[in-house]
Amino acid sequence: MKKLFCGICLTLLLSSNVLAQDVNTVKVEVLAKTSSSWDGGSLPDYPKGKPEITILRITIPPGVQLPLHKHPVINAGVLLKGELTVVTEDNKTLHLKAGDSIVEVVNKWHHGKNEGNKPAEIIVFYAGIRGAPITIKK
Repeated sequence: MKKLFCGICLTLLLSSNVLAQDVNTVKVEVLAKTSSSWDGGSLPDYPKGKPEITILRITIPPGVQLPLHKHPVINAGVLLKGELTVVTEDNKTLHLKAGDSIVEVVNKWHHGKNEGNKPAEIIVFYAGIRGAPITIKK
């Protein structure tokens, strides 16, 4: 019985060390790494000029469709909450759910719409240049 008790204690001690290591381990997960946008198009070269990074948190209420627009710069994002559908002018469609990443189309007219029943929240990173727009509305 004493051996069984010591075995159980040793097992618990070792497993608690493993659990403690898991809590303190840095985890890195690649969400996107590509040279193409979500529709398969090649990403353009970075623009010439003074680099300017813009990071936006965009919240789209349920049932709302954004106006037709395009981005002249490379941008990518992660949908934090809700669901989002992106549609290009030629009707290519991407459906996103919370946790999904997107490498957006560049210089291509498109719109996003929240077809869900709760707000969609997305963080988008734009690799632009100082003084130039990151979004152009049609």
